[in-house]
Amino acid sequence: MDKRLQHIITLRENGRLEEANQLMIALVQEEPENGYYQFQCAWTYDSLGKEKEAVPHYEKAIHLGLKPEILVDAYVGLGSTYRTLGQYEQAKRIFEQAMSEFPEAEHLKVFYAMTLYNLSEHSKAMETLLNTLILTSKHEGIKDYSKAIKFYSDKLDQTWE
Repeated sequence: MDKRLQHIITLRENGRLEEANQLMIALVQEEPENGYYQFQCAWTYDSLGKEKEAVPHYEKAIHLGLKPEILVDAYVGLGSTYRTLGQYEQAKRIFEQAMSEFPEAEHLKVFYAMTLYNLSEHSKAMETLLNTLILTSKHEGIKDYSKAIKFYSDKLDQTWE
C-alpha cells in the first residue's frame, strides 16, 4: 500500500478525520481514476458525517472497479449513506445489486432490512433479519429454535385459531 494512503488511514483510525479527509482529497485529485482512492475518500467523508460529499466518491469507486472484498464494503458504504440521506429507494437498489453479486455477505442483508424498514416494508424487513439471524447466530437458543424462526419469518401477521 502506498505510504501516503497508509498515513491517511492511520490518521482516520486515530480520529484525525479532517486532516485525513484533506489529504485524501488531494490524493484523489492526483489520481482520479483510482477506484480504491475514491473509496477511501468516500470513507473519510463518511467519517466526518459529510454523507452528501461521500456519495459521488462511492459511486465513482464502484464504477471504476474494485477488488471484491473492497467492492462489498463500497456497496455497504454507498447504500448506507443513501439510507442516512433519506434516499431509501436508491439505498434499496444498491443493496439489492450488492446482494445479487455477494449473496454470501450476510451483513448486507442487515443494512437492506434497515432500508426496508424505512420504506415501511416491515414484514420483508423482519423476514430478512430473522433469516440472517438464523444463518449467522452461534447462540444455542437461536440454533435450537431456528426451524420455528424460519417458519414464522414470513408469517408474522398470520394467526392460527
